[in-house]
Amino acid sequence: MNKAELIDSIAKKAELTKAQSKKALDAFIDSTHDALKSKKDGRVALVGFGTFRVAKRAARTGRNPKTKAAIKIPAKHVVRFKVGSDLSKAINK
Repeated sequence: MNKAELIDSIAKKAELTKAQSKKALDAFIDSTHDALKSKKDGRVALVGFGTFRVAKRAARTGRNPKTKAAIKIPAKHVVRFKVGSDLSKAINK
């Protein structure tokens, strides 16, 4: 499902217009970005759905597949998602 299909689905299930659904989805995405960038908590928990959180990935040594030369990959922050129990049960039926 892409963003346009998700907007259509939200509009149908919530009985909203596509424009309203797009605004709601964009607001959710922006709010999630802001919360994950926040130094205070850096997580978004949606009970039953799952939790987004920021984790630090350590620096490591990798390989250039073409030349086989070792390269240094710098440390960075990544977003992790842990599935909630309701979603896990729903997809494993």
